[in-house]
Amino acid sequence: FTAVLLAVRFYALCRLVSEIPEVCKTEDCCLGIDEAGRGPVLGPMVYGICFCPLSKKEELKDMKVADSKTLTEAERENLFEKLVEAKSYVGWALQILSPNTISTCMLRRTKYNLNALSHDTAIDLVQYALDSGVQLKEIYVDTVGPADKYEVKLSQRFPGIQVTVRPKADSLFPVVSAASICAKVARDRVVKGWNFAEDLGEVDTDYGSGYPNDPKTKAWLLKYLDPVFGYPQFVRFSWSTAQTLMDSKAVNVHWDDDEEDGEKAAQRQNNKSMLSYFSVSSGGNNQNATHQAHRFFTERRLKSLNTL
Repeated sequence: FTAVLLAVRFYALCRLVSEIPEVCKTEDCCLGIDEAGRGPVLGPMVYGICFCPLSKKEELKDMKVADSKTLTEAERENLFEKLVEAKSYVGWALQILSPNTISTCMLRRTKYNLNALSHDTAIDLVQYALDSGVQLKEIYVDTVGPADKYEVKLSQRFPGIQVTVRPKADSLFPVVSAASICAKVARDRVVKGWNFAEDLGEVDTDYGSGYPNDPKTKAWLLKYLDPVFGYPQFVRFSWSTAQTLMDSKAVNVHWDDDEEDGEKAAQRQNNKSMLSYFSVSSGGNNQNATHQAHRFFTERRLKSLNTL
């Protein structure tokens, strides 16, 4: 599990799953859903499900599982290991949504907000459990948006299964607490072992909690803001914190468009055209001394052409 998490480079999304206990295929089961990392501007969001037979509810409760936010990291890790050891009757699955996936979805031309993404991810995980043969009779969910509307949506999507959507469900239902622990442990491990796709040298990993109001997180965002290409994939570029910094600190560029008359429109606005970052001096292939090529081009040995 740990090795897989540390090896993943998040171009899109990743699903990690446990084995399906045989007893979950023959007995009526309950399933809990929760997420970790909804608010941070850094790192992925992780959705988790945990399921077990109805006959094992008390055993799950006896593990002392609780809302992951009320536990220390060591306590969460210990409880996750207990859940793994109970593999004869406990199963889990995780959907890890990369920062790129989250931001790209939120910035679509057709509105697709974080609540819709969360709902669809939860539905996908429940469907995965059903497709795997888990005999689901009860689903418990920590609400995203209005609880009553979400409950109706899930009940219509999964007829015949009793659905309960409640605020703070992770502190009310042990099976949701277990899902919360799985999701939080996974996110913590991913963030700690993040594999930066970009060549940033020795990366400073002291980025705080990752939440927008954390001073350490703000300082990290400012330090790793590229004036042209923005942020590494670790950052949710759709978050207002990141967008505000890019608007104020990054270079304003003009995306050439025939309708806006390209370079001329950029000149009228006293702005830079995107094509200017590909241009070279009239003397040949040597870059203008005052305009060094970005590492994106030099690392790929890309050069501008004067003629075709």
